[in-house]
Amino acid sequence: MKIWTSEHVFDHPWETVTTAAMQEYPNPMNPGVVGVDVLDRHVDPSGKLHCHRLLSTEWGLPSIVKSISFTNMVSVDERLIYKPHPQDPEKTVLTQEAIITVKGVSLSSYLEGLMASTISSNANKGREVMEWVIHKLNAEIEELTASARGNIRTLMAAAAFVEK
Repeated sequence: MKIWTSEHVFDHPWETVTTAAMQEYPNPMNPGVVGVDVLDRHVDPSGKLHCHRLLSTEWGLPSIVKSISFTNMVSVDERLIYKPHPQDPEKTVLTQEAIITVKGVSLSSYLEGLMASTISSNANKGREVMEWVIHKLNAEIEELTASARGNIRTLMAAAAFVEK
């Protein structure tokens, strides 16, 4: 078993980051995720949001794993924790942990290390995806706001015309 961990600070409030996390897939930067199933989502008594998702992926396992057909003996359990930054409410701290297990082979430690390297690389891409989703959400909000303002102006003009 190999444990990989990482921490990252987003320059966005917790509400924004968690909204983006729930809408992270599908995205054009990570076509390897072919399905997402939400197994459980709840808020615990302390106010923490818990979401257990199953991601179906077609991501590149190291070629040695593919060549010796160990794909059914590889397990990755990943946990992401988003918390408001303790000193700055406009920021969010992401803590990631992945537990990688390769069973039934003498090269398991080596293969787990390769998998951890792949996960580390993919984590950086995942952070870029989160920024992309946040940008997309902000653009949608701006578009809706502009549309609502336009509708209000149209209604006010129509009301002024009817009053004359």
